[in-house]
Amino acid sequence: MSFLDPTLVLELLLLGACTGFLAGLLGIGGGMLMVPFLTVIFSHRGVGEALAVKMAIATSMATILFTSISSVRAHHRRGAVHWGLVARLAPGIVLGGLLAGAGVFSVLKGTALALTFAAFVGFSAVQMLIDRKPKPSRQMPGALGATAAGATIGFLSGLVGAGGAFVSVPFMTWCNVAMANAVATSAALGFPIALANTLGYVVAGWNLPPPLPGSLGYLMLPALAVIALASVLTAPLGARVAHTIDVKKLKKVFAVLLFGLTGYMIWRVMTR
Repeated sequence: MSFLDPTLVLELLLLGACTGFLAGLLGIGGGMLMVPFLTVIFSHRGVGEALAVKMAIATSMATILFTSISSVRAHHRRGAVHWGLVARLAPGIVLGGLLAGAGVFSVLKGTALALTFAAFVGFSAVQMLIDRKPKPSRQMPGALGATAAGATIGFLSGLVGAGGAFVSVPFMTWCNVAMANAVATSAALGFPIALANTLGYVVAGWNLPPPLPGSLGYLMLPALAVIALASVLTAPLGARVAHTIDVKKLKKVFAVLLFGLTGYMIWRVMTR
């Protein structure tokens, strides 16, 4: 795969622009959109399907290192990030991310990862579409509960290459955190999620023979560079739009997007 191919660069730039916008709009790292498309791109350029899924997940996760910073700056300027929640959830997120990236991820087959991706994305879509109202007295858990919740978010994010919003946003809204604040706080959580898991992917794939030029472990560095460049430019735009959209409409947009991606991943697995 040559990254001098203008068509490939254009594809990656467009993918990065779209996922960056969604990162700002919905607090997601873009992985739910990026993973299916990167899987197709890698597999069409000679990478086996099972390895292509893993490379797509790892590369997608690494882009969150860049999109989360760009997105969270825009949310922070509006005072929407709950930094106290970030501090409480981050330790567990790092532990869960390292466990997923350096451990479980490397031993799971590509098909299992694809189905895991589809299952949790679909679950998230249902939760957002139902819009079940939390009990007025429900609050975020204490230190132990927050660590456990963070570990779950980090672990699941590492398996599917997403920034954790598919778990963290429903969890925070369930605990009576306002939707706009949950989206913004999820964007801030994207960085520790991405850092822990990216390190894990590099360690887990360190001894793999490079499937493509420029790969490091399970990461595809040239694709990462192109996507990150585009995504950091569009993430602030998405964050600005997020503060002008009705909460219920934002949830419906999120749910429709997730349902579409769930169906796509299941279709790919079933038609191999």
